[in-house]
Amino acid sequence: MSGNDELHLANLQKKTDARVRRTRDALGDALVELMHEKPFDTITVQDVLDRAHVGRSTFYSHFSDKDDLLMSDSDEFFERVAMGLSEHGEKSDRVFPVKEFFSHIVEARQFLNALSSSGKWQENIELAREHFARGIERRLTELPRGKSIPESERPATAFAHAGALLSLMTWWVDRGMRQSAAEMDELFHRIVWGQK
Repeated sequence: MSGNDELHLANLQKKTDARVRRTRDALGDALVELMHEKPFDTITVQDVLDRAHVGRSTFYSHFSDKDDLLMSDSDEFFERVAMGLSEHGEKSDRVFPVKEFFSHIVEARQFLNALSSSGKWQENIELAREHFARGIERRLTELPRGKSIPESERPATAFAHAGALLSLMTWWVDRGMRQSAAEMDELFHRIVWGQK
């Protein structure tokens, strides 16, 4: 294959990837909008297709059903959040972008309520814990303070911190989100690093 052919294939791949991303985003956005309007159990795949202006065969080439769409969207979101500090080369000692994540929660309160009433809350929390633990473990390997934790203990430590983060989030939401996202970020990182 010539260099021009390889370049042409690479450009086609980028266009295809962008088109796939737009389609997946449109479907995810449509489902979230519908969840704001009615219970998850009453939403049909056809409702999502109509809202997203996407064909049935296109939907089924990406997802098996609306549950798969919801969890796929959640999976991608949690991955981006969990790896955000590492991907952006964060220089602080933060192991998780709590401020940014909690700020998003404030904006997505209606969606959280819909998620809870849909019966999908616990499934999302478990998925979040897995991603958050991996992201925290990665940060612990990147930070000088984290490297003081024996390598064999980092996975368990990261999993425990991910659980603490989700418990802190639940506590904060249940009490009306009175503290700012920045204050919750500081609190979480005092917990992580054992500071008073």
